[in-house]
Amino acid sequence: MVRGTVAGRGMAGRGVAGLVVSGLVAAGLVVGGAAAARADGPRPPDVDGAGSGERPDARALALPPSSTVGKLRFTSAERLAPGVVARTFETSGVGGPVLGNLLDVDLRSPGVRVGLLHPPKVAARRTVPSMADAQRALAGVNGDFFNISETRPGVVPTGSSSGPEVDAGRPLKGAVPDGQRFGPALPPGTSAKDVIGIGTDRRARLGRLHLTGTIRSKRTTIGLRGLNQYALPVGSAGAFTRDWGSVSRLRAVCGTDTARNGPCSTNTAEVAVRRGVVTRVRDRVGAGAIPRDTTVLVGREKGANALRELRPGDRVKVSYRFTGPKRFRFAVGGFPILRDGEPLDGVSPRGPEPRTAAGVSRDGRRMFLVVADGRSDRSGGVTLAELASLLDKAGADAAVNLDGGGSSTFVARGRGEESVTVRNEPSDGTERAVANGIGVFAAARRP
Repeated sequence: MVRGTVAGRGMAGRGVAGLVVSGLVAAGLVVGGAAAARADGPRPPDVDGAGSGERPDARALALPPSSTVGKLRFTSAERLAPGVVARTFETSGVGGPVLGNLLDVDLRSPGVRVGLLHPPKVAARRTVPSMADAQRALAGVNGDFFNISETRPGVVPTGSSSGPEVDAGRPLKGAVPDGQRFGPALPPGTSAKDVIGIGTDRRARLGRLHLTGTIRSKRTTIGLRGLNQYALPVGSAGAFTRDWGSVSRLRAVCGTDTARNGPCSTNTAEVAVRRGVVTRVRDRVGAGAIPRDTTVLVGREKGANALRELRPGDRVKVSYRFTGPKRFRFAVGGFPILRDGEPLDGVSPRGPEPRTAAGVSRDGRRMFLVVADGRSDRSGGVTLAELASLLDKAGADAAVNLDGGGSSTFVARGRGEESVTVRNEPSDGTERAVANGIGVFAAARRP
């Protein structure tokens, strides 16, 4: 039996969110003051611009502090469907003029929903237009930061996101340790576990998804600390399901909880469990597609030692949950930059850059998806503090920052169009393949 709930608490941006899932492998089912300081300040350890909306040259800029954008002016509006309006806007920031796109979604409108855009597997990347068209989305933006690069010989980037993913009420992956994520430094009090999503009550909210679980057999009980994620906490064990894909799982045992580029562990173990029975125990972490009836358990250090207690033929039960009192139907990783209408203290002063963000209204009935273009004469981009200000001016009470830079992409499908088109100007000159996105879906429209 598989049971799942996804959760948050209270008004948008005010509480904790979680998802509860348990699975019996033995039964043959696998469960799977935001004012910036100077931009030339000290660089946090092991934080870089890869997949983060920042570039090394941006860190060298010495710009005056800026916590707000100028006047926000909407320059066009297109009604894509009842309750879904795409707008263009212009404003200004520390880097000069800023142009961008905003999607205003009324979640009370019949037939309108917001969900996860994602490739066929967790460890994969696709462009936002290809994901949107494959899932018949009306509009969308890119999502979470992701494992875009690697420095260790023989370790391939997985392309998977840093934070949690929940799709149609089903968990796809957990969050990597904070020190293993990609992107700008986290503001104080935020985490790679933070998400934005939609609850079963159809309200949008911010939350935090904590993964806990166990691997149980007659021989041993092991804590489960990971689900389809590219980095496991030191000393832990995690589960990989068919949702992961065929990419090597070796990346999961590299780095530490505080240093993403640290060496790979030399004490590892991998256990294959098919229909609740251990079929293989080995020291090497492997690759390859995982069958529907199989879970692969990966451990490092103490987690590896515990997994080696298992023997082929042992019966095993794997269970895990994202804790919290409210349920999410959809969630994607992103770190908060706005709460209760106020920018968070301590957001990174680096930039300005192209940025993507998602926000929610105070009552959770509206969601705002925003892309601010950058790295051009026409649009200089925004800092994170300015991005929070932009969302506040647009009507959001709480908001998260998503992946930016060359990843920032805004797509929409106009009336009579068969596929989405890119409405912003990606700074790479073309769309980047990304780990996931946020899609807006609507019931079939009349001609």
